[in-house]
Amino acid sequence: MFAVIKTGGRQYRVVPNDVLEIGKIAGEVGTIVQLGEVLVLGGDTPVLGMPTVAGASVAAEVLDHKRGAKVIAFKKRRRKNSRRKRGYRDELTVLRITEILADNAKPSIGPRPKKEKVVAAPAEGDEAPAAKKAPAKKAAAKPAAKKAPAKKAAAKK
Repeated sequence: MFAVIKTGGRQYRVVPNDVLEIGKIAGEVGTIVQLGEVLVLGGDTPVLGMPTVAGASVAAEVLDHKRGAKVIAFKKRRRKNSRRKRGYRDELTVLRITEILADNAKPSIGPRPKKEKVVAAPAEGDEAPAAKKAPAKKAAAKPAAKKAPAKKAAAKK
């Protein structure tokens, strides 16, 4: 099953577990948001909306809020000493589509649990392993001092 949704003035074709970047929407990272403007529900019998499908929505998990790539608008009028440089970065929200809902259904799938870092605990009899040190480097041999002038000075006496 797929759906065509509209958000931020753009349309996206989505299926469950799709990850997409859209214009920034409200929602904390890890929460489930519902996108209500569904234009088409696809599957065995596609349903076209006029303009939207009544009672249909798409549930998505907010993965991240970030900024897009830099876009620079540089304008120059030659021989007029006129230049304008203006840039911006889009605010984006990264979503994972969890499920496509019809008939005013509520999302049944919650946000995925975050993976916790596993720290290996030392065994009861063992102490914490000592940090391995790299073997000490041997000092480079210094070049031998010039002894010839000293010998000549001794020979002159």
